[in-house]
Amino acid sequence: QVQVVESGGGFVQAGQSLKLACTVSGFSFGAQGMGWFRQAPGKEREGVSCIDWRGEYKYYVDSVKGRFTVSRDNAKSTLSLQMNNLKPDDTAVYYCAISKSVGCPNDWGRSSYYDHWGQGTQVTVSS
Repeated sequence: QVQVVESGGGFVQAGQSLKLACTVSGFSFGAQGMGWFRQAPGKEREGVSCIDWRGEYKYYVDSVKGRFTVSRDNAKSTLSLQMNNLKPDDTAVYYCAISKSVGCPNDWGRSSYYDHWGQGTQVTVSS
């Protein structure tokens, strides 16, 4: 049984940092790309970042480029998202998901390209 568990969310002031983690079990973690998504109240789920199976190729939505960094440790089956200089617009529930492919497709932000989602972790940024 595949399990995906996010952690690390919290309440911070604008300009501060958080690091999210996603652990995967019951799955060959190192064989697939991984994605981070977020969903703010009243908004659609948005792709935040995608990383290929080796961690060589990384993609970000424009709004987080230069502030967020995705990484993975295949030996520990862990995906991370370092979030710096957080803004109130970053407030959302953050999810990680397993890509259906080894890499990140051109439209990597499409939810349908991912299986096995976690329950999410809340990030709240106050101004």
